[in-house]
Amino acid sequence: MRCPTCHTELPEGVTTCEACATVDSEPTVVYLPSTELEDTSEFVVNPNLSGYALVVERGPRAGMTFLLKRVVTTIGRDPNSDIFLNDATVSRHHCRFTHLNDTLVLADSGSTNGTYVNKTRIDEESLDVGDRVFVGKFHMVVAKSDV
Repeated sequence: MRCPTCHTELPEGVTTCEACATVDSEPTVVYLPSTELEDTSEFVVNPNLSGYALVVERGPRAGMTFLLKRVVTTIGRDPNSDIFLNDATVSRHHCRFTHLNDTLVLADSGSTNGTYVNKTRIDEESLDVGDRVFVGKFHMVVAKSDV
């Protein structure tokens, strides 16, 4: 695994980077696409994982995957966010994902730059696998494990 901030290779099980002191309490998976995906409806992160995930396609953390395992997952520039995106284009409390039953809902938290799904600004939106989520400079794809 690599540090999400400085990209230093971290030994297995280490959650604090010795190079930059970033603390990564949320498990991550490195995703390296071999080709450009045309059909994202069958996008699977890892068959051993359950729940939804966000795969960063473009932006400062391109190639990273964030697991959405909790009932509510927050995204923001606040270091206490479940997914910490340290960039000026992201509000402190930007948005939140709610995963109940088999429905994933994204809600904007009053962010300055807005939250977008498939290039449309939203206040709240149900998501499907393959939907594209835009949070500041971060362009992400919603993925789901097939387990």
